[in-house]
Amino acid sequence: MERVYRNRPYRRDLATFQVQVKETDLLIRADREDREEACRSILRWRSVVEEYIRLRPEFLTALEPVGEDPLAPALIREMLHGSAAAGVGPMAAVAGAIAEAVGRDLLRRSRSVIVENGGDIFLRIDEGETSVGIFAGPRSPLNEKVALKIRASETPLGVCTSSGTVGHSISFGKADAVCVTAPSAALADAAATAVCNRIVRKEDIPGALEWGGDIPGVAGIVVIFGDRLGAWGDVELAGFSG
Repeated sequence: MERVYRNRPYRRDLATFQVQVKETDLLIRADREDREEACRSILRWRSVVEEYIRLRPEFLTALEPVGEDPLAPALIREMLHGSAAAGVGPMAAVAGAIAEAVGRDLLRRSRSVIVENGGDIFLRIDEGETSVGIFAGPRSPLNEKVALKIRASETPLGVCTSSGTVGHSISFGKADAVCVTAPSAALADAAATAVCNRIVRKEDIPGALEWGGDIPGVAGIVVIFGDRLGAWGDVELAGFSG
């Protein structure tokens, strides 16, 4: 699927560059273009995930939590914790976890960093605010009409989106977009998947929002289903024109 949502500019004061290693395809905004460091970081964190899968194959295929592992690398523990909190398999947290790990590496040389990994975002901005538009696909009239306003004081923050109608990720729901914010991008990613799984009809939105709001660590949730929008928690919505 072409990532058309990447053509929508925000934070024009930051350098923008793309780095791809195997399946990991990141769009990065930072104070400086740093492709080499980003590539090294992706390779480092992918190797951590790949090695853990080799040692524990169920980590790759499980659709439910597989249990904590206090001896696992920090990235893996973050994925295990986020997936356990949301009640989904650990790979539901991988895109957010990689985005955050790479972003934190880049923060050693930039004060502001935004890393997008297939719709899952880690951001830390030094000052001001930014808007994160919600891509809900062509089925929804609200597609790219709604954005989350994120202030510097709220970051570092994970902003992750799951969809039952857009993309190739496994989903048991039919919402066009479920966007979750949390201090941990791995948790936000896993929670977005879990909430999306619970929405098959528009009538499911209130219950799914309430359920998702009970996940420890989740800060805010936005759901788009066709022409219907629901929100819970600490979110500030704004119009978005791309």
